[in-house]
Amino acid sequence: MGVLAEAPLHAKKILVVDDESAILQTLRFNLERNGYQVATAGDGRSAIALAAREQPDLIIMDIMLPVLDGIEACKEIRRTSGVPIIMLTAKDQEIDKVLALELGADDYVTKPFSLHEFLARVKARLRRAGESGDQRASEAIAAGDIVLDPARQSLIVRGHWVALAPKEFSLLHVLMENRGRVVTRQTLLDKVWGYDFEGEHQTISVHVRWLREKIEIDPNNPRHILTVRGRGYMFASGGRNQAGQAPQD
Repeated sequence: MGVLAEAPLHAKKILVVDDESAILQTLRFNLERNGYQVATAGDGRSAIALAAREQPDLIIMDIMLPVLDGIEACKEIRRTSGVPIIMLTAKDQEIDKVLALELGADDYVTKPFSLHEFLARVKARLRRAGESGDQRASEAIAAGDIVLDPARQSLIVRGHWVALAPKEFSLLHVLMENRGRVVTRQTLLDKVWGYDFEGEHQTISVHVRWLREKIEIDPNNPRHILTVRGRGYMFASGGRNQAGQAPQD
């Protein structure tokens, strides 16, 4: 397991995870040359521990890893962190690629790849994360027994504080800002993940499910985050499901 290399204090921290030493060192060299701090790990379990300790600004992780594969590592990291994750995949890993995006990865790069493409993806993902982090402060939004405060990045549900990962918070913010109105899946992708996101719409379904588990009394019969068949989602203050709205994806 690697440690962070010397870099300017303001430099973004990136965790690179791959069990192929040549790839690991090549990516580390080029990232450091572009001014990033870099930590490295060779397996999924070490990646989880290092991500928790170093709190990187971005994680680049191969799908095929020893001890714990990249998909499971991504799933574990997503339980507590919204850090952007770029997965490295082989051309024949289409199913794994989709699964990784559903479990919370933000983007993927297919091997073999050019360093120019790789560095462009890194820069774009860090920029998008920074824009999300600079989300404008606004007044708290109250809807029924749920209070979302963007200025304090806090959520109160039925009198209790609830922790959300950054993507979950952004998703709920967009839905609550538009409460009572249908928000399409494409609009959610654009506002939460960014116009350059290349993932699938299933990513939204996964995050909606996670949100329901945190804010609904019965996630299988939601009263707040409603699915509008063929259109998208709508946030309701807590009344009965309306016609045309399914309880879940």
